[in-house]
Amino acid sequence: MDICKLENELNFFDSQVRRAALTQLKTAVESGKVLTAEPSMSHNLHCHTFYSYNGYNYSPSYIAWLALKSGWFAAGIIDFDVLDAVDEFMAAAKLLKVRGVCGIETRAFVQELADKEINSPGEPGVAYHVGVGFTTANIPQSQRAFAMEIKEKAATRTRQIVELVNPVMGAAALDFDADVMGLTPAGNVTERHLCLAYRLKAEKILPDVTERSAFWCQILGCASELPSDPVALEAQIRSKTMKKGGPGYVKADPASFPALADMNDFIRACGALPTIAWLNGDSPGEADPGALLDLHIQHGAAMLNIIPERNWNFSDAKLREKRIGELNRIIAAAKERNMPIVVGTEMNAPGMKLVDDFECEALKPHAESFVDGAAIACAHTVLQVSSRGYFSDWACAEYPNLVDRNKFYAEYGRRAIV
Repeated sequence: MDICKLENELNFFDSQVRRAALTQLKTAVESGKVLTAEPSMSHNLHCHTFYSYNGYNYSPSYIAWLALKSGWFAAGIIDFDVLDAVDEFMAAAKLLKVRGVCGIETRAFVQELADKEINSPGEPGVAYHVGVGFTTANIPQSQRAFAMEIKEKAATRTRQIVELVNPVMGAAALDFDADVMGLTPAGNVTERHLCLAYRLKAEKILPDVTERSAFWCQILGCASELPSDPVALEAQIRSKTMKKGGPGYVKADPASFPALADMNDFIRACGALPTIAWLNGDSPGEADPGALLDLHIQHGAAMLNIIPERNWNFSDAKLREKRIGELNRIIAAAKERNMPIVVGTEMNAPGMKLVDDFECEALKPHAESFVDGAAIACAHTVLQVSSRGYFSDWACAEYPNLVDRNKFYAEYGRRAIV
């Protein structure tokens, strides 16, 4: 049995190949041919899959497998604008007996902060927002039009970027359907896919490295030779052509995004938990953590999502101290409000860690809170199927006090496996 081959097949776009590979890997574990790590409290509840963009091209099945072989306490997938990965991931987690959580991430418009930047740089009023705890992609009929609207609006924005960037790309201009759609299995294209596509197109038309470097220096306005690292090049393509100041940048239009209240209604109606996405505390919208959380709680938020790695891991001592200070402030504000915290690394760019280092000085004081948050999300996922999720009538009647409710779900989640 070729384990490396099977692991590679977990990331094939063909779902049948993925399922067959996962089944064989499970058998390999059971027979002792593959040894898994000892169980730990490590976890990552914010892993994008290749249904939006994963920096390592990981599928939902691979992330479940990664959790098993690495001994993670839990794993969670979150994709931009779609629920395409949910059923596969839940099935894989069940097969491998891994605690699993599923979510969606999109950008929503927050009317109360319409004049303030929040967590989407350069876009006042627009906030990345998350829903955690979906149990299936087979959502209620009443919510399907809204889900399709989110997906279609995102697709329209992405196609518009190509239309705006193509004129400056010369021969490297993209044919959206021919050059981009095949980079993700269900056609949910993101900005990062576009950067990859532009890089690949340039490599195709300019195989000579020197000529290609000169091409990119001209397009991107670089004074010196570009880095050979493709990850760094794609980051420059995104920064110079798609972000503010670039030809592909489009000022945020509130009509292009769902209202926060509507997004939360959708998440709740699908049996999941509206979850605040926090960036780093630098923006006017995040300057007062208590006010931010209170606003979201008024709109039905239940959890807080943090990407810890980008809030402590800096070589600059002053920046590191500042970001850790903001991290501590938002965590303290969440605890004051009995709001569970879920964390992860995103994995939506090459080079991102597969899991956080909860033993580092900045995160160790919060590690138990992070595990509790993961356990609560897992317990909700397990119990929602029997109408006993975190916001269910049963939960509200049995545990009207959030302290008691969080304790019950945290203890249940530490025991239960999906």
